[in-house]
Amino acid sequence: MSTGATVERVERVYVWDALVRTTHWAIALSIFLLSFTGLYIGRPFLIVDPAGGRFVMGTIKAIHSWTAIVFALAVLARIVWMFRGRSFARWTEFLPTSRERLRGLWQTLRFYLFLRRDEPGYTGHNPLAGAAYTAVFALYLVAIATGLGMYALSADVGSWPRAFAFLVPLFGGTQTARWLHHLVMWLLLGFMVHHIASALLMARVERNGTMDSIFSGFKFIRRPPTSDLDSTER
Repeated sequence: MSTGATVERVERVYVWDALVRTTHWAIALSIFLLSFTGLYIGRPFLIVDPAGGRFVMGTIKAIHSWTAIVFALAVLARIVWMFRGRSFARWTEFLPTSRERLRGLWQTLRFYLFLRRDEPGYTGHNPLAGAAYTAVFALYLVAIATGLGMYALSADVGSWPRAFAFLVPLFGGTQTARWLHHLVMWLLLGFMVHHIASALLMARVERNGTMDSIFSGFKFIRRPPTSDLDSTER
């Protein structure tokens, strides 16, 4: 005999597809490696005996360059997927183009500022996170453009990287491009700290497997409770 009590429904939803997860980790790991090698290139801290035949700076620059290629390809693939992928991966999850997303932007901000108790309850990116990721992708493009421009200046004449030399004047010269490249690195590292902190917060508040979802792709969405009369035979 049923008691008529309410039963919370939990639905397993596939949110992040394989390409989203792959590019996410490729970008994240690339930023760490690019930051370490970039800092070394700007200020070498290893003293190596030249007679030992160890070309440390050349090795570091090679690692930086190959990692930059991985980073650029991952960013490009993710941007293309914004227009070709499924619903949660599309550009509409980043730009608040609808009235509902615009209203959600303010409500989500109130939640993060502890002015609202109940969580926003979005399955994919909430509007505030989506807007932040739009700015982050703009930083990605600045990092790629300044990096390509500076690399072009040191490339051999006639090689394909020289084609990107025109980017440096667009950023005001070599020193400005280098400064912007360095600034973007710190902004991205700062964002990563915030990103991890906010993901941990949402995972605890919403209890939906936010942290696990970037590995599995699945979130556990809690639906409005229904009477157990609907789920049992009378």
